[in-house]
Amino acid sequence: QVRLVESGGGLVQAGGSLRLSCVASGRRFSANTMGWFRQAPGKARELVASISWNGDTTDYADSVKGRFAISRDNAQNTVDLQMNSLKPDDTAIYYCAASGLTYYYDTNALTFLGQGTQVTVSS
Repeated sequence: QVRLVESGGGLVQAGGSLRLSCVASGRRFSANTMGWFRQAPGKARELVASISWNGDTTDYADSVKGRFAISRDNAQNTVDLQMNSLKPDDTAIYYCAASGLTYYYDTNALTFLGQGTQVTVSS
């Protein structure tokens, strides 16, 4: 059974930082694109960041560019999201995601999702 388990969420003041981590179990994703989505109450789910299987390609939503950084450790089967200069608008449930495609970089294939971790940024 494939599982993606997120950790690291919490409550932080505006301007602060959090680091989210995701560990995959049930299969290895070292050859797959991974990413992070978020969903705020009443809003559509948004792809925040993605990373290719070897880390050479990363993409970010315009709203987080320059503040968030995605990284991965294929040996540990993990993907992290470093979030700096947090704003109240970053408040959401953050979901780890993995692609079912091997080597091919396609964020539309990020179909495996974790249960999510809550991030709340107070003003």
